[in-house]
Amino acid sequence: MDYQTIQLEITDGLAVVTLNRPDKMNALNTQMRAEITFAMREAASRARAIVMTGAGAAFCTGQDLGDAGGSGVPDMERTLRDEYNPMLEAVYDCPVPTIAAVNGPAAGAGANLALAADVVIAAESAYFLQAFTRIGLMPDAGGTWFLPRQMGLAKAMGAALFAERISARQADDWGMIWEAVADDAFDAHWRARGAHLAGGPTAAYGAVKKALRASSDNTLPEQLMIEAHLQGKCGQTRDFREGVVAFMQKRPAKFEGR
Repeated sequence: MDYQTIQLEITDGLAVVTLNRPDKMNALNTQMRAEITFAMREAASRARAIVMTGAGAAFCTGQDLGDAGGSGVPDMERTLRDEYNPMLEAVYDCPVPTIAAVNGPAAGAGANLALAADVVIAAESAYFLQAFTRIGLMPDAGGTWFLPRQMGLAKAMGAALFAERISARQADDWGMIWEAVADDAFDAHWRARGAHLAGGPTAAYGAVKKALRASSDNTLPEQLMIEAHLQGKCGQTRDFREGVVAFMQKRPAKFEGR
């Protein structure tokens, strides 16, 4: 695909998907949603880890209210079902590890797009905002699913009802994201985190994602069975054999990933 609203770069197994409408604060329009969906699938087939970030001052400020001839989203149910849902599923269900590197404001659907990633790293100057009730809407783009799971029902309810900014540091303290990083170290930090995952045991990472996401719906015996099944598969990989040999030889492991 010839991308117009994003950039996709793949180097040494790490894909970087950059939302690239900086003049619109990377607000989501129909084309961008389609391109993010396609890029995530392309990157998953070619890379071992994916980072999603924003160009310019913002990560993503949500729905472009000027899309569709200035009328916003005339058929919200259709837009969510046919455009947002595939995009969010492409991020959440990605078979390789994903990082959202939140470089600036992440508002509305943009905040929830970030939360769909496996790991969220935010610059300290960034913030998250469930802005929906400010315009008479409820959180969507997965917000009602991600928020209570990642920050608890009480915090999620307040974030959705009051529509107040949550600073990167607050989000970190509340367990909403993985970490907040000083602005001057942010770019180097997320790139190092991405490179770490791109050089790691891809099959094991996939198993981690499956097991952790299944745990909230399982009893302990059910979860133990899932662990046994997935660990059995991990134990048959070349990465596991390499990890053991590297440990015995006291050297860094060189994982092949795929």
